[in-house]
Amino acid sequence: MRASKHPEASRACRPAVLALAAALPLALAATAVAQTAPAHGRYDIGTPLTETRLAPWNIDVAPDGRNLPAGQGTVAAGRTLYAAQCAACHGAQGEGGQGDRLAGGAGTLASAKPVRTVGSYWPYATTLYDYIRRAMPLYAPQSLTSDQVYSATAYLLHLNGLLPEDATLDAQALRQIRMPNRDGFVDDPRPDVAVAGGPPAKP
Repeated sequence: MRASKHPEASRACRPAVLALAAALPLALAATAVAQTAPAHGRYDIGTPLTETRLAPWNIDVAPDGRNLPAGQGTVAAGRTLYAAQCAACHGAQGEGGQGDRLAGGAGTLASAKPVRTVGSYWPYATTLYDYIRRAMPLYAPQSLTSDQVYSATAYLLHLNGLLPEDATLDAQALRQIRMPNRDGFVDDPRPDVAVAGGPPAKP
């Protein structure tokens, strides 16, 4: 075995040689993976998104009622549900507490002290169903059945004088409810914002 004529230089090169030796297997492995990957660039990572897997997330309801589920609820059932799961935050009659006020406020929006509630401010009854379905109750969102959400919606609309005591609410009936402040909102005039039923937004 021949020794180097320059032992200092040899010792200086030793770390670089060790690093190269350590990196070589990784480089070879990467090359092997690249050679076995499909030619079209797919690496078989993840799971295909099927309609069945998407369904639990695709629960938003449009203002016109699109995507409202089957089912129905009553004001009477909603009263019981509200007392058990909603009143602690929103008050026994929707007057508010830890949570927002939900009832009353009719005719106050143009006053010095507007009271914005479901009945006085919200433009679409379908939005009420959508919000309850996705976000309530606060401690267990999305735990209510479709019938329970219809019942809670019916009771809140009743508290605001928009449904009678004996009403039953389903998708068709909910679409037909016209909220008092329906015309209190205007379309966004910005050209980069799409308007329902209008031309697509400009990029």
